[in-house]
Amino acid sequence: VIVVLVLLAGIAAAIVRLNSAAQTTATQELLATRAAQAARAGLQWGLYQAFKGPWTTCSGASSTLDLGSESGMRVTVGCSSTQYNEGESMPGTARTVRVYTLDAVACNSATICPDDSLVTRPGYVERRWQIHATD
Repeated sequence: VIVVLVLLAGIAAAIVRLNSAAQTTATQELLATRAAQAARAGLQWGLYQAFKGPWTTCSGASSTLDLGSESGMRVTVGCSSTQYNEGESMPGTARTVRVYTLDAVACNSATICPDDSLVTRPGYVERRWQIHATD
């Protein structure tokens, strides 16, 4: 009887451990998905700022979006741009094209994003998306 009870207690402990690990994994996946969606939202916001808003030249512009009330995430959006001559619009007139590079980093830090001091802590997630766009 004692051997059976010890075996059942061992099996119960293993089940509790597996359940805890599964819950932690599910929570991390949920946070990672939220961070990825927040980074995408930051890119969309940055594109609007570059094409319709105040970031027309986008030279080193950066801003932080606090999406804490919606998703618990903070997004840092950076933008840079370079102007290139690409062929001619008319004979003798260079056609210029501006290429924007937007970089969005989303994380669940309460202060800055990315937060290097939290990288090794459990529960911290960070996702980065980058996009190139032309006018």
